[in-house]
Amino acid sequence: MFDKKTHDFLETLLITPSPTGYESAGQQVWKEYVSQYADKVEGDAYGSAVAKIDTNSDVITVMLEAHADEIGMVVQYISDEGFVTLNRLGGSDSTIARAKRVYIHNKKGRVTGVVGNTAIHLQDTKNGGGKQPSWKDIYVDVGVSSREEALELVQIGDPVTFTDDVEFLNDEIVTARALDNRIGGFVIAQVMKNLNKKKKNLKVNVMALNSVQEEVGGFGARMMSYRHMPDVAIVTDVTHATDTPGINNKEHGSIKLGKGPAVQHGGANHQKLVEFIEKTAADKKIELQHEATSVRTGTDTDSIFYQRTGIPSALVSLPLRYMHSPVETASLKDIEALIDLMTETVLAMAPDQTFTVS
Repeated sequence: MFDKKTHDFLETLLITPSPTGYESAGQQVWKEYVSQYADKVEGDAYGSAVAKIDTNSDVITVMLEAHADEIGMVVQYISDEGFVTLNRLGGSDSTIARAKRVYIHNKKGRVTGVVGNTAIHLQDTKNGGGKQPSWKDIYVDVGVSSREEALELVQIGDPVTFTDDVEFLNDEIVTARALDNRIGGFVIAQVMKNLNKKKKNLKVNVMALNSVQEEVGGFGARMMSYRHMPDVAIVTDVTHATDTPGINNKEHGSIKLGKGPAVQHGGANHQKLVEFIEKTAADKKIELQHEATSVRTGTDTDSIFYQRTGIPSALVSLPLRYMHSPVETASLKDIEALIDLMTETVLAMAPDQTFTVS
């Protein structure tokens, strides 16, 4: 579906570790790629990155936003015996942490370790065996026998990620550790590539923002949207594909893999901008799914829309199975449709486009 250069960028971006608060390696990959298609690329003090296409100082600016960080873990403590205790970064699930291989990323590179798991024969089921473990009970074995040896390899505060990389289940389905939300950075980079090619048809200024620290509060998006104050923001993140066994659709909605991106309604999502996106999808025959927002979107949209006098914002999401796990799974068909939808929505905007709820 993608040419080799694009495919290589996707894989490189996905396998480059960027846990919350430690996003610099992934951001470097993103900036290097998107700089080919932007007039300017810059960053801020905490590592968020923005790429710009400038057409005219008298026209509106549309911001395309995704977040660069992934969930992960961090070294919390090292025992006298050299075992490394972890704490979570973002919404990491301790249920799936045991019996996994991990990388601990130190200043020189990375150290491989295994998350300990007591053999089922030795578990005391009467005293908590088989239950969800607390993060204080999760530990990593790095193959040493003392704290002194361990400290030669790792230190308190080193970030940790699972070793799982990218696999293609078939020509259409990809699974990886950090699709949430490195795939968003990939998408907005491809939109910038498309817009650069069609610059003569572009009637607005565009900035693509790849934000840090979404998983712990949307802080990167808050800083950069306040600084740049775009006229419109289209945010992309992942959403739960609810088409697998055991999910109550009445409670969580019905979103299917391979049936197109999902647009959210309500909350931070500006009604008129959502309608504009829906019309674009209809005009360009792009399949679209729908979600309702109760209170919060749970994405950077919540950090962007209320800045200063308000930024009309909308969230368009990629369906994702098994979120916040090492086997997150998405459809390349949905990814392409999301890229097309965001590209066409920007191209359809007028130089003086406004979005006001009457």
